[in-house]
Amino acid sequence: MKSPGRRRPALTAGVVAAVLTAALLTACTDEVSTVPSTGLGLVPVPTDVSVDEGEGFVLDADSTIALVTPEIMAPEVHQVGEELAEYLGTATGLELPLGPAVEGATGEIRLELTTGAEAVWDRNSPLDDPAVDAYQLTVDDEQVVLTAAAPPGLFRGVQTLRQLFPPEIEARSVQDAPAGGWTAPAVTITDEPRFAYRGAMLDVARRFYPVESVKRFIDHASTYKLNALHLHLTDDQGWRIAVDALPGLTETGSTTQEGWEPGTGGGERWYYTAEEYAEIVAYAGEKFMTVVPEIDGPGHTLAAQASLGSLTCDGVPTPLYWGPEVNNPIVCASDENMGNVRAFLQTVLASVAGQNPGPYLHLGGDEAPSPPGWYQNYAEAANEIATGHGKTVIGWHQWGAADDLPPGTLIQYWGVGERLRGVIGGEAKNADLVDVQDALDMGARLIMSPADRTYLDMKYDGDTPYGLEWATRITLEEAYDWDPATELTSPDGESVLADESAMAGVEVLLWSDRSYPDSLVSLPSGPEVFVPVDTYADFMLFPRLPATAEVAWSEQADRDYPDFRDRLVQVSSRWTEAGIGWNEAADVDWTP
Repeated sequence: MKSPGRRRPALTAGVVAAVLTAALLTACTDEVSTVPSTGLGLVPVPTDVSVDEGEGFVLDADSTIALVTPEIMAPEVHQVGEELAEYLGTATGLELPLGPAVEGATGEIRLELTTGAEAVWDRNSPLDDPAVDAYQLTVDDEQVVLTAAAPPGLFRGVQTLRQLFPPEIEARSVQDAPAGGWTAPAVTITDEPRFAYRGAMLDVARRFYPVESVKRFIDHASTYKLNALHLHLTDDQGWRIAVDALPGLTETGSTTQEGWEPGTGGGERWYYTAEEYAEIVAYAGEKFMTVVPEIDGPGHTLAAQASLGSLTCDGVPTPLYWGPEVNNPIVCASDENMGNVRAFLQTVLASVAGQNPGPYLHLGGDEAPSPPGWYQNYAEAANEIATGHGKTVIGWHQWGAADDLPPGTLIQYWGVGERLRGVIGGEAKNADLVDVQDALDMGARLIMSPADRTYLDMKYDGDTPYGLEWATRITLEEAYDWDPATELTSPDGESVLADESAMAGVEVLLWSDRSYPDSLVSLPSGPEVFVPVDTYADFMLFPRLPATAEVAWSEQADRDYPDFRDRLVQVSSRWTEAGIGWNEAADVDWTP
């Protein structure tokens, strides 16, 4: 847990100069930061930072990585050590051997689990304990010591350590050492996240992302201490995960993308085989991210309905769909057809549960206009089958319309906060807020994903070439400057639909609806107008993904937009070194 008071930095002369310079720049823009900067450029901002005396730790040919761990956790700690060696060795060209700690050794980067760590953490347990991500980091002239109570904490601390070294450390090829060498400043950092669940969603249904692109997304998210990878695997425009017992789902349902009709893929395969999906799950696990698979329903199911006639009321498969519209016809969940729907769910959810060792199944549930009773029929069956496979249910906030929710259910709120906060507590009952309230009344907790803050397919401004703006345009400041705890509180503070105690965490989302230039001018003329998925993802995620990551990680009292913006300007050179095609958003002066 957080300590009652924050220890303020003991600043060296050089850091004092940096702070004074930042203060002068802030004063020139009439913005006053309430959070004292250390000049280190760390994102997310840690709980407690002390800049210490000394010249810092120099990484060189004599440096080693030492592992101190209970035997039961040795594989996970060794994994973190290997990750660190790769991070630091790629750009420096240094080989950093892993081995046991040597008392009194210099040049050592020590990764240490504290006593009792084996009782704290299980890789596939729910993301409900912030303490497993907590860490302590000390850097001085002789060594680096990183300690944590669980392996995820060591991995989160490694992400902070990376940011202490010069930006060139992020390069993907060997670089000449910068002036002053590969040096990390002397610091003491104690850090723990505000929220236990910190997610990032990737829409691979409307636009398919090959395995290597999903890994790239995982790298982006894990660098900023996010710990859940939500994959939107199915939608009207495509079905992306193999289900052996229902091969038609991929044989037919995977042949379209939004804007790409059947036959436009040039023979490419637009779904993940069992082996490829296992590779994604394993890679996420290496970054201590839990995969959250989403099988959307009963709406957003035209790819499934085109594959299986049993999901329609007349038994005839629907035509394939590659358009952009939502609120399309849902699966036929009438009382008469629920036997077919239940059989479909049993087969699909059993397969997906078996391919995902993590605790969650996301069942979707949004934008599903249906005759009376159909939604409830589908939700009841899906909930029962998912929990029967030992999974915790997640649904979009409309899932609150179900007649009942299983214990532990998480509801993902994606309302447009600017439009909804004003009617909280009012006499007019908004349908979205009713669903949220019903879910809360049934014991659910919330994942906060307000569309006007976290939907990174929204344009930055009028010059953004890709994406949409139905929720709003999301500048860097708008992605950052909000508090999940008050997002469901009326503007006057009198009515509270949900406070922080009802919130499991925060998730940032990248939908793939309009990943082509001039996205609002017209529908795509063909596949040739689309940019590569990595180009689209990099541009829309950076700089806004780190903003949401800090919302999820750092305490509200420790966050301040002018300070964050200044730190992010320092961080941005790391994106360039790493080959990330980020957007120099017009509302920020990116001059260091």
